[in-house]
Amino acid sequence: MDEFGPLSLQPYRGKGWFQQRRPNRLRATYTRPHGVRHLLAALDLKTNKLYGHASKTKKHADILRFFNVLRRRFHRSEKLYIILDNFSPHHHKKVKAWADENNVELVFTPTYASWLNRIECHFAPLRKFVLEGSDFREHKVLGSAIQAYLRWRNKNKRHAAILREQNKIKVV
Repeated sequence: MDEFGPLSLQPYRGKGWFQQRRPNRLRATYTRPHGVRHLLAALDLKTNKLYGHASKTKKHADILRFFNVLRRRFHRSEKLYIILDNFSPHHHKKVKAWADENNVELVFTPTYASWLNRIECHFAPLRKFVLEGSDFREHKVLGSAIQAYLRWRNKNKRHAAILREQNKIKVV
């Protein structure tokens, strides 16, 4: 499990078919009047499926909400091992208490070793296929695009374009 973001409503650079003469100017992004969102994402190593949820914040309450969604995907008797980095909300006492009550073991990567978490390489394809060359005007539309990508990605896990982007990020 890891967080991806902040995701803001701004034009993202990328490739596309554009007129060569007098391109439209990109809108200014000095302020974030609509705020930012964060993608809380989890990778099921057994099935190689990605799950994600957009959140306004990355507090322990948001993480617990996401963990509850993950827990419902698996039978209660099955022990879940959730690999996390050392972000402070992951160490919150309520998160640890929830894990003890729900047959979940939290496994923390060493400090400055996020490359040990297998989910890291899955953010590069998400960035390429959802954000690159985009200019979303609402967080709802951005969230829908991310969810559509996750559904497509889970059906096409071995697609050459996905694997090519994943291999650019080195993880163990």
